[in-house]
Amino acid sequence: MEIVYVYTKKRSEFGRQCNFQDRQAEIHTDIGPDESIAAQFINRDPCHAAIQNAPEMSEHEVNTERFETESRGMNHTEGGWPKDVNPNEVEQTIRFRKKVEKDEYYMQMIQKLGDTMEHCIKQNNAVDIYEEYFQGINTVVSNEPPEAKTINVFRDPNGDSYKRTASSLSWHPDGALKLAVAHSELEFQRAPRGMCTHSYIWNLEKPNKPEMTLKPISPLVCLEYNPKDSHVLVGGCYNGLLGFWDTRKGSYPVEMSSINHSHQDPVFKVRFLSSKTGTEFFSTSTDGRVLWWDIRKISEPTDSLVLEYEGQRLGGVSLDFESTMPTKFLVGTEQKVVLLCNRKAKTPADRITAAYSDHVGAVYGLQRNPFFPKNFLTISDWQARIWSEDFKESPITWTRQHRHYVTDGCWSPTRPAVFFTTQWNGTLDIWDFVFKHREPALTVKVGGESPLFSVSVPDNGRMVAVGAHDGTVTLLELSDNLCNLQPNEKASVSSMFERELRREKTLESRYREMRAKERAKSSAAAALKEEPSEGTEAQNGHDDLIADTTRMYWEALAQEKSERERRAQKKAETKEGKKKVEIDAEPRDVKEESQEPEEERDDVLEKQDVAENGNGINGEVEKPKAEESKPEEPKPEEPKAEEPKAEEPKAEEPKAEEPKAEEPKAEESKDEEPKAEEPKAEEPKAEEPKAEEPKPENEQAEIKAAEPEPPKEKTSTDEETKLAEENAATGTSEAAAKPEEAPQANGESEPSAAAAPDVKETGDAEDKAKDGD
Repeated sequence: MEIVYVYTKKRSEFGRQCNFQDRQAEIHTDIGPDESIAAQFINRDPCHAAIQNAPEMSEHEVNTERFETESRGMNHTEGGWPKDVNPNEVEQTIRFRKKVEKDEYYMQMIQKLGDTMEHCIKQNNAVDIYEEYFQGINTVVSNEPPEAKTINVFRDPNGDSYKRTASSLSWHPDGALKLAVAHSELEFQRAPRGMCTHSYIWNLEKPNKPEMTLKPISPLVCLEYNPKDSHVLVGGCYNGLLGFWDTRKGSYPVEMSSINHSHQDPVFKVRFLSSKTGTEFFSTSTDGRVLWWDIRKISEPTDSLVLEYEGQRLGGVSLDFESTMPTKFLVGTEQKVVLLCNRKAKTPADRITAAYSDHVGAVYGLQRNPFFPKNFLTISDWQARIWSEDFKESPITWTRQHRHYVTDGCWSPTRPAVFFTTQWNGTLDIWDFVFKHREPALTVKVGGESPLFSVSVPDNGRMVAVGAHDGTVTLLELSDNLCNLQPNEKASVSSMFERELRREKTLESRYREMRAKERAKSSAAAALKEEPSEGTEAQNGHDDLIADTTRMYWEALAQEKSERERRAQKKAETKEGKKKVEIDAEPRDVKEESQEPEEERDDVLEKQDVAENGNGINGEVEKPKAEESKPEEPKPEEPKAEEPKAEEPKAEEPKAEEPKAEEPKAEESKDEEPKAEEPKAEEPKAEEPKAEEPKPENEQAEIKAAEPEPPKEKTSTDEETKLAEENAATGTSEAAAKPEEAPQANGESEPSAAAAPDVKETGDAEDKAKDGD
């Protein structure tokens, strides 16, 4: 019979052993019937009863006494030898075994027991009772809200005399079965004389009293299990010393560091390194140093680093080390700066490679994300911030501003989007970026109003331990949706970190541009303050340049306008010269020529009244008359094409006065519209004396003297005055006809529109004078 089967499950994982015993039933209380009460019993007939279609339930509560257990052991030694055989003598024992094995009864018993044993072994091998049938299947994500349940509370055994803070927590590396708690009083001014310095190791299955007591020479501020040897712990004391304990060797430290080579301030954090021997660790303190140690020779450190940044010595209060980055580590300081260091750098200055500063208080919590090591969590002041190692200007994301101080925090080892934070008001916040981003997924009030100081999560991520200021350690069990990895959670968290990193880089580049602009403005302002005279002269020169440019612009516009008016006048005179031949062939009325210049002056005044009381456009009254008298006459629109203000109603003036060249024909309709014809009938008469008398300029002066002074808004421009002087010099009556022009609606005048009809009237008057002679 050769059957071998190796059991891989440890005896400690089976759970507590149940011991049952057979015994007879015992009657504790027997209540018999009372005959006196039975005589008073009356049967109810008939009997009415109400029945509900629901089961009747009752609630019972039982408060049992706590059962305390103790560990007991048994030492099995070799025995059962005959008196004549000495078990310490090897030869005698061998000789006796050979004698027993040759006995027939022994052989029969072994064969009989062997069959039974073989059957049991084969039965166990047939079915693996420890097999996990659904190991490869993804767990179903529950839609239940996240929750946390308190399963145990560990209290300081010496907390009755004085409340000490649970300053550090460390889980046993081989399963979440033990928890090491360091108790100390960081406010040493309040510490009483003779205060207890003990720290404890708790067994979760025996919460009544600690499994082991650690007795340092000074209160422990930090405590850490060795991940490669679960029996070894390292602790940092309040007086700056470091020591290590071996649970197999008792409660006192195996060895302590020397005072001359230790820290000068309390040791706030220790972390083990991922070395081959598993005996190296490093520590930090507020004295501004990071020291590397080896358990095999803990009397003095193997290496050291002074935390100096920008000429200032910084005190370390937190550490973090990732095994995937063996040379890099992070240090959180009291001066709100997180330092990224490289142990293998050649020079001490190169060891501090980067600094991350955005907090306003000491960084008491610091840990890298176990799934994305380049992103790390920092805890300080009233916020928790998440940073990227590649971007040191600002964090990529952060929590909301809390009303109370945030004391500690850590990541979940099983979910990349979950982390925990503790507050000074006794609140534990569980954040889940997949579930919520601005608010915590779950908030638990732990331990009443006592401030929380530390938090730690084991490797399975199912429980969380929280240390309070009064020395109590609360153990909470998390729901499945907070400890089980969700589908596509890694990809979503990775994309979120990358997106936030790009956003922060974009904002930082824009911020730098704004700062560069502000710096340029400030430097320019400073230069102006230093040289006020030069700046004033430069400003005055700039204003003068603008004024000169504006003046030149308007002068160019006025010159262009006068040039266009001159060209329009020349074109109009050319066309009027062509029409003189037709005008000479038409009959003239002698009576019209005999009128005196006084009538012409009356007509001019009447035209001004019509222009002031009417729409201010000369051509409106005469336009219908011109259309009736000679509709077949082509309208000279060419001069109007060059007018600078063609959109104004004045552009129709030449059209209305076109028929003036043939006024004798328009006399036929005098009876129909006498008022509209009066100005046209008398206009040529004003020019008749000019043909008979050699001095038309005197008459023009008399007419001007008799005219009332026009209002200021209707005054002619400088261009009109120049044209009038030129016409007077050539012997025309253009200057005399200019007062007849109606004022423009906007207070301006157009000399080119008024000049065309005046030239026509002058030509008609000369022809009439010749006919009269």
